[in-house]
This record gives sequence, C-alpha cells and structure tokens, in this order.
Amino acid sequence: MAMRWRIRHKLLIGLGLVVAVMALLLAGTLEGLASFRATMNNVDSKLAELDAAQKLQLAIGQLTAPPDAAGDTMDEAAQLRGKVRDARAALGTYRERLRATLERGRDPDKGFNELALAGENGELERRFNELEQALTKFAGPSMSTEGSQPLRSRPPVSMAIARLAVASNDLQAVINEELFRRIHDAKAHNKTSIWVVVLTSVGSVALMAALLRFFYGWVFYPVRDLEAGACRLARGDFGQRIEVHSGDEMEDLAAAFNDMTRRLREMYDDLERQVNERSRQLVRSERLASVGFLAAGVAHEINNPLHAIALCSEALEGRLRDLLAGRAGGDGQRATVERYLKTIQEEAFRCKAITEKLLDFSRGGEKKREPAELTDLVQSVLDVAQHLQNCKGKRIVFQPAGRVVAWVNVMELKSVVLNLVVNALDSMEDGGTLTITLRQRDGRAEVVFADTGCGMTAEVLENIFEPFFTKSRTGKGTGLGLTISHRVISQHGGEIEAASAGPNQGSTFTVRLPLQPAENSDPPSAISSQPALTSAQAA
Repeated sequence: MAMRWRIRHKLLIGLGLVVAVMALLLAGTLEGLASFRATMNNVDSKLAELDAAQKLQLAIGQLTAPPDAAGDTMDEAAQLRGKVRDARAALGTYRERLRATLERGRDPDKGFNELALAGENGELERRFNELEQALTKFAGPSMSTEGSQPLRSRPPVSMAIARLAVASNDLQAVINEELFRRIHDAKAHNKTSIWVVVLTSVGSVALMAALLRFFYGWVFYPVRDLEAGACRLARGDFGQRIEVHSGDEMEDLAAAFNDMTRRLREMYDDLERQVNERSRQLVRSERLASVGFLAAGVAHEINNPLHAIALCSEALEGRLRDLLAGRAGGDGQRATVERYLKTIQEEAFRCKAITEKLLDFSRGGEKKREPAELTDLVQSVLDVAQHLQNCKGKRIVFQPAGRVVAWVNVMELKSVVLNLVVNALDSMEDGGTLTITLRQRDGRAEVVFADTGCGMTAEVLENIFEPFFTKSRTGKGTGLGLTISHRVISQHGGEIEAASAGPNQGSTFTVRLPLQPAENSDPPSAISSQPALTSAQAA
C-alpha cells in the first residue's frame, strides 16, 4: 500500500520550502549588505590614508622650494632639515592611518603594497635616509665655501629628493589602485546579490503558485465537496456519496461522512415502522412528564443534580451486573459505565457548587473594612476579567471621574464587581460594549455598569435577587451570584439597583456605597429575608 501523506506532512513540506526560499533571500541580501559594508569601511580607511599620503606629498614637495630668505649654505641646510622633519612627521601620520586600517581588518591584502612603500623599512624610509646622508655630506663646515650653488640643487641632494617624490607618488598610486579594486569587487558582489535575489524571488513566486494550486487540491475542493454533501443531507437526500481521493484526513472525513449517511438512511428506513410504537410511548412519556414537572415545582434546586446522580447510579448497577456476569458487549458497556460515572461526578460537583454558594451566602458577621481607592479596585478586577473566555470579542470601557475613596472590605467588593462584569459579558454577543462609570455623587460612591446585552423583562427585574433565580444566556450558574452581591452591598450600608428598557436593549447596574463606615449595616440573617430589588441578570 502506497504511503499516505497527511495534511500536516504536506503543510510541513510547503513550510520547509518557504523557509528555504526566505533563507536564500536573506542570505543573498545579507551577503550584499556585508559586501557593501566592507567596501564602505575599506573606502573610508583608504580615503583617510589617501589624505595622509597627499599631505606627505605636499611636505616632500616643500623640499624643492627655495629658502624663506637669502642666506648662506648653513641657513639653507637648517631650513631643509626642518622640512625633512615635517615630511617625516607626515609619513608618521600616514603610518598611523595605515595601522588603524590594518587593526580594523579593512584591508584584504593586509597592506602589503603600502607597507613596502611606507613601512618602517620601506622605500620612503630608505629615501629619507639617503636624503639625510646627502645633507650631512654637503652641508658641513668644509663645504660652506664651495661655490654659491644652492644645497637643494646639488646632484646627490636633488636626486634623493626626486626619488623621495617618486616614492610618494607611488604610494598615492597604490592607494588609488586599491580603492578602484575594492569598488570593482563591490560592484561584482552587488551584481551577484541582485541575481540571487531576483532568481530567488521568481522561484518563490512560482513556489507559492504551486503551493496554492496544491492547497486547492488538498483542502479547498474536499471542503467544498463536504459542504455540498452536508447540504444534500440537510435536504434529506441520503443517496449520493462524497468522493474525495486526497489520501489524507479529508478522505477519511469523507468516508466517515458517507458511513454516517448510510446509517441515517437505515434509521430513516426503520423510522416509519416505529412511528406507531413511538407515538404510544410518547403518550406515556407525557403523562410521566406531568408528574415530573409537579415534582420539580415542589423540590428544591439541589434535587435536580441528586436526581441525575440517582439515575446514573441505578444504571451503573445494571451495567456492572452485566460486566460481572461476563455478558457480551463488554467494550460498549464499559463506555456507558464511564459516561455514567462522569455524569455522577459532574452533578456531584454541581451540588458542591450550590452548597458552597449557600454556605457563602449564609455566613454572617461583620468583616474588616478599610478605606480603599475604588479606581484601582475596579481596574484590578478588569485586569483579571479581560483574560476570561467570555471577554473575547467584547469591549470594556472604564471611565473613572477622579479619585473616589470608600470604606469597604476589598475582597468582598472585588467579588461583587467581578460578578457584575461576568454577568454583563455573558449577556452580550460579540462586539458588545460594557461601560463602567465611577464617580462620587450625593456624598456616596457610585459605580454604574451599563452593557449592550440581551436586556431584561419586568418579571426578571422583579425576581433577579431571589435565590436560585437565573435567566443566564449561557445556561450555567446557580442563581446565587446576585443574591450574595446584594447581601454584601447591604452589609456595607449601600444599595444596588438595575434597570433595563426591555429585551435586547441592554441593562444597567448601579452600586452605591458610603464614603464613611456605615453605622447600621446589619446583614440579612437568612435567605428568606433577602428583598427582591430591581437588578440585572444573575450568574
């Protein structure tokens, strides 16, 4: 059997090719940039060397200039020696520039030609030595009376100066040649980089076109066929199969869909035969449902999860009896047992959550309160709420009107704020906005939560703070969140209210808290004493 390529394998290959193309583009670009940088560095150093070499040439040129004033041979010799010292200083400056170039690694030839001319034992050094020897020979006391010919014009001296000038010109020629060679090499590198980038870009375009074509064959067309099959199935057409031959998960999905269609067709064929029997069972079920509704109206909220636990336990008893007896269908029985155990666990946790809410609600007594800055308190809650799953796609706008300090229990008030924020988020669709306003009004702190959610009817507003009353859109919650929030605000000597213009018109919660400790803030002692205030939907 031929190897089947999974979608992940195909995507990984495509990704690898794209990464390879990007790496090649990056390598070509970096190579060009590196060449450009190296050339610029080399040119910069060589220009500094050229400047020093030109100054050296000017200093050597001063050796052939006439003396500043008329004088004897000794005066001319002294001036000429001073100019030689200046020329040597210019040569030293050039050597420093050349040394800096070599230390920075900016000369690929390691300064071979430059050192041969301007090094410590180079051509220029030898010519300077020759000139100094000539000056020593012809500028002594014994030579001071020999004619009136200028010292610089005498053959040994003039020849030494000429050779020195030639060596200086050679140095400039070497530097210029190095500059032109570096620029020529840079142009060659640049041309190579351009070709690499152009060819890689063309190849990448072709590769992306090929990957797009394969993507259509791997994903788009199979998804289109599956969608068409689902539409046919929704219309009740079970006769056509979905043909997908992509050799990956899409083909497996099409096979599973065809198997599901076959099973549905068999079920529909058998459905007509069972209609009369199911009708009679429905009549009996309706009668039993009437009894169930009567029991649900009398039983406490916690009876629902306990009832589920009891049913699952009874079912487990029969399943375990079959398993212990070694009857057929062990694998299916095991899956059913696991499902029943999971149901028991979930309903037990539901009972636990309800009892914890009841215990939290029933706790009385005053708790420690202290002055708290409500802006920071609300913001800290929003920092946590923005990471919740139900906050995605929704916007929270916090508008504090200055600094507001109230006398509260921080943890309890955070719990109230978080409960109101979560309720508002649950009531809104994606794109909804929750606006929280904090201000000081009539000697009390006021926090307003206005959402653009599903809103509330008058009946909901009348019963929202009753224990176990909930109309949550998510279908979750115990109906105790707002009951506990109302008790907390009441213990603080404050009040909580809500208003709504009607369904799908949003809701507004208003929490008011005293700025100073409340003198009479006895909490309700029992759940039954909880007043039913107008408010937004509980969790």
